[in-house]
Amino acid sequence: MEMTISFPGGERVDATFGPYTVHTDQPGPGGDGSAPTPFALFLASLGTCAGIYVARFCTQRGLSTDGIRITQRSERDPSTGLIGTVGLTIDVPPTFPEKYHASLVRAAEQCTVKKHLEHPPQFNVTTVVAPAV
Repeated sequence: MEMTISFPGGERVDATFGPYTVHTDQPGPGGDGSAPTPFALFLASLGTCAGIYVARFCTQRGLSTDGIRITQRSERDPSTGLIGTVGLTIDVPPTFPEKYHASLVRAAEQCTVKKHLEHPPQFNVTTVVAPAV
């Protein structure tokens, strides 16, 4: 997958891929908070990815997703300032079959974003001189 990252002004940064453009911004000086920060989108990708797997699990078994909600909580490691723990809690309604509770957890753990964090890619950052237009 290829994305084009552009700079529309201030601290706004956009990522365009296929027919989509994802807008980001920073709060405070330089940014106006008009969109989520890139890091907030990263964290949201964890919860929404798990949500896709939970929704698929339910759909495949003819179970309703009504009343299901995932709450994500992130805790920083005080020694590094980086996120040290991400917790996902899947809330289900009382009518959701108990025999599927553990299966929902296993489904959420199949999240592709989570798997990439467990086995991180190598990063190569370079510069090139763009041809004159």
